[in-house]
This record gives sequence, structure tokens and C-alpha cells, in this order.
Amino acid sequence: MHWLFLLMAIGCMFMAVRTTSMPLMVVLMLASLGLLVAWIMGRHARRLGETSRDPSMMIDPVELRRLRELAEARRIAATPPTEPPAP
Repeated sequence: MHWLFLLMAIGCMFMAVRTTSMPLMVVLMLASLGLLVAWIMGRHARRLGETSRDPSMMIDPVELRRLRELAEARRIAATPPTEPPAP
């Protein structure tokens, strides 16, 4: 959808260059500028929308604490004993 703004901005710019009326040229140049800004904002919004994460996939603090405790327990269980066995 935002590509239509770019096409309309190019069309307005072309018409502004081809016209002989000064007031119409000013209006078309301003319209072209506005459409170009709308295109940039639309493109930026779409790019941000593609990279945003789904909020339902985020881990809540309780689950994060449980996972940390589980990792700590695995780390402790995986370490070899530091003392030699008693004779």
C-alpha cells in the first residue's frame, strides 16, 4: 500500500515539472512532498512491524526464574566433585 504513495508522489512531481501555471506547480510540489513523507512513514512502519516480536512469545518473570533455577541445578549436578574420595 505504501508503494502507491511513492507512485503518486512521482506522478505529482512529473505534473509539476510539465505545468505552466506557477500556483498549480507549487500545489503539486507540496503534494509530492507530502506523499513522499507518507511513503517513508509507511515503509518505516511496515519494516518495524516485520521485526517486532509477538508478545505472547515473551517469557514472564516467574517462568524466567524457574528456568534459571533449573539451569543452576543442572550446572551444579554436572560439576565433578572437587575433593578426592576418602580412603
